[in-house]
Amino acid sequence: MLFYRAALDLSPATRTFVADLITGHRRRIGSRWPALPPGRQALLVLVHLRCNETFEHLAAAFKVGTATAHRHVTEVIALLTELAPDLREAMRIAQRKAFVILDGTLAPIDRLSGAGARLYYSGKHRRHGVNIQFLTDPHGRLIWASPMLPGSTHDLTATHAHDIIDTLTSRAIACYADKAHVGAGSAIGTPYKRRKQRRRGKRKKLFNRHHARVRALGEQGAATLKRRRILRKARCSPTRLTASPKPSTPCTTRPNEFGNGSLLRKRTLLA
Repeated sequence: MLFYRAALDLSPATRTFVADLITGHRRRIGSRWPALPPGRQALLVLVHLRCNETFEHLAAAFKVGTATAHRHVTEVIALLTELAPDLREAMRIAQRKAFVILDGTLAPIDRLSGAGARLYYSGKHRRHGVNIQFLTDPHGRLIWASPMLPGSTHDLTATHAHDIIDTLTSRAIACYADKAHVGAGSAIGTPYKRRKQRRRGKRKKLFNRHHARVRALGEQGAATLKRRRILRKARCSPTRLTASPKPSTPCTTRPNEFGNGSLLRKRTLLA
């Protein structure tokens, strides 16, 4: 077996931040014999979150058991979950921005079997997955990631399920979205949707060009989020998916659950 060193494209401050969380948690619970020191555990978790490494690979690289690697990741995910902003906190951040960008994506998962498998199959993408909605600022920086919904859920349905439209409208926050959110109304601005270009008048074409120009920078940031490894393939099962929590409810999801998307949210925030 061959071994090699690899670099992680994160700053040392990120590792220090996570290590401090681990140190404080161990003091609170009185942990005396951890398998790894806080710095090494922080590095293990960051490698998993950033590179989407399996627990078997992590265990081999850090010379611990597979169960220990899973336990270390689960422990830190729970600590980071407590710091994750809910929709209400995200709105306070969004109010300081000129506008926000709303975009949805499908995070692929393994093919499922059974009665509920079709619920997670997206006809548009022709694969199983879960629906995630992102709110970013005008520069494409992530503000909030929504709880997970089955892949067959339409983006417009997801915005209603998460109460995004009413929340943005009540706080008078301008929002730009793509054609998948046409019909949302209120504070969400969408382009005109027609199948044939010649049916659009000059005014509608000009509006669509202006709308695309404003949304372009934010869309680039959302596209960067979609290209991250965790969103390319999530190695976990959504079979424990329950009813979506209220938008103001903090995340409490374990790494192997899709209840509210804290794992994917933390991976994107730490990247």
